[in-house]
Amino acid sequence: MLKIYSYLYKSVMLLLMSAFALTASAQADRKFIRNGNRLYRQQQFAKAEAEYRKALSANSRNTQASYNLGCALLQQQKDSAAIAQFENAGKAETSKRRKAMAYHNMGVICQKHQMFSEAIEAYKESLRNNPSDNETRYNLELCRRQLKNQKKNDKNQNKKEDKNKDKQKEQQQKQNKQKNDKQQKQQQPQQQMSKENAEQMLNAAMQEEKATQQRLKQKQQQPQRRKLDQNW
Repeated sequence: MLKIYSYLYKSVMLLLMSAFALTASAQADRKFIRNGNRLYRQQQFAKAEAEYRKALSANSRNTQASYNLGCALLQQQKDSAAIAQFENAGKAETSKRRKAMAYHNMGVICQKHQMFSEAIEAYKESLRNNPSDNETRYNLELCRRQLKNQKKNDKNQNKKEDKNKDKQKEQQQKQNKQKNDKQQKQQQPQQQMSKENAEQMLNAAMQEEKATQQRLKQKQQQPQRRKLDQNW
């Protein structure tokens, strides 16, 4: 299982060491962080989240509040919101160790959701700040292999989809051809019938014309009787 770094307990110790040098405003956000850490240890993550948010309201630049809020959100499966808080902490944190922890946690969440490119960049940033972290280095190499496999699977999936599209296109063309052949076959008897009717009508007209010509010829051959003129 990929490991999430938390420095909740160490954070409390650091606060106790520097508590007397804080201003009233700073004391307020530290107080909320202490409350949040106590609730977090009691696994009351929603209440811990509320305390860390109060700390950020008192001091929006408090990277410890951002980081611990990310941990509380992660425990509630609010992964996208947790990534945002770890990123805020990583960008603003001046301690290289804590910066590395923030980016490490970002990488773990991204890797969990198969966002391998984003996870790789987060792990790289973590190692820039803590090159000796072998666990982050291991996660980075694992993530690179997973990304390679993902690209290979995506490529194979695309080939499969293209093959299916070609097959569907071929089937559609075959169905269209069968449909056209069927329509042509149905039209052939009608066309044949129309041709036969036309030939019959033409033959009938020719026969009638022939009979008419024959009658005229016979009539012309018969002698004509001339009617005699009568005297006035």
